[in-house]
Amino acid sequence: MKNPKEDAAGPVPGPQKIRINGKEFEFDIEDPKLPDWIEDNKLTAGGYPYDKKMKSDEYDETLERLQIELVKAQAWLQSTGKRVMSLFEGRDAAGKGGTIFALRQYMNPRTARNVALTKPSPTEIGQWYFQRYVAHFPTSGEFVTFDRSWYNRAGVEPVMGFCTPEQHQKFLDETPYFERMICNEGIHFFKFWLNIGRETQLERFHDRRWSPLKNWKFSPIDIAGIAKWDDYTKARDLMFERTHKEFAPWIIIQANDKRRARLAIIRRILLSLPYDGRDLDAIGKEDKKIIGEGPSFLGRQA
Repeated sequence: MKNPKEDAAGPVPGPQKIRINGKEFEFDIEDPKLPDWIEDNKLTAGGYPYDKKMKSDEYDETLERLQIELVKAQAWLQSTGKRVMSLFEGRDAAGKGGTIFALRQYMNPRTARNVALTKPSPTEIGQWYFQRYVAHFPTSGEFVTFDRSWYNRAGVEPVMGFCTPEQHQKFLDETPYFERMICNEGIHFFKFWLNIGRETQLERFHDRRWSPLKNWKFSPIDIAGIAKWDDYTKARDLMFERTHKEFAPWIIIQANDKRRARLAIIRRILLSLPYDGRDLDAIGKEDKKIIGEGPSFLGRQA
């Protein structure tokens, strides 16, 4: 079997200095052994309120109940023509893809689509920035998820130099007006931000790097992002400040524990949709320790 390092895309950096809470650590993605300072803090990083993952049996049982409700919600969408659109954003390795999979696992794929766009083509570069996203919006009865969205222009693009400062500022100015139109159209619109701690991200990067099943996920953007944590934090905070609106709020999930995060997101969607036969007891109550709205929910957590 090939060494996973040989299959990873892009250049491989040497050891990097990582500063967390005023302390400096060394992290080498080429070392197959995960450092103890990451292993010991990968769940509680960034002030995460739990020190143990949700037990798998409890997770599986709860997820099944929620997925049954999702099937009901999809039937309601099809019978009423209502539309749902959910954006999933967060740092690299925040768990967006796995959450979308759990959400859509038992929904009818004919009317539940996931959109994960690659980098724009030359034609798309010449279009209005939002144009290629609008082409994927839901029609009557559809449930559409976006694994990253137009918010690339609020995070990855300015941090990595893929857009100009003027394009970034124009995006922040125009996005609330764009999203007001979405809401005025009657689409049930959700914007989820999966927030993770730094040690959590490093552990997931390390896992991607060395897993023969996941190393395809590890990209040059991930490598560059290791050293740009603070830049991404500043971009995120500015994005929240400018685009968190009452009509289109940012729903923030503390996502160090993927199981709790997935349940919290599905639960929020179900509690927001007035579908026929909704079982509130089966859905359960939200865990306010890990889900909230807007930049104030983050507090000191990064």
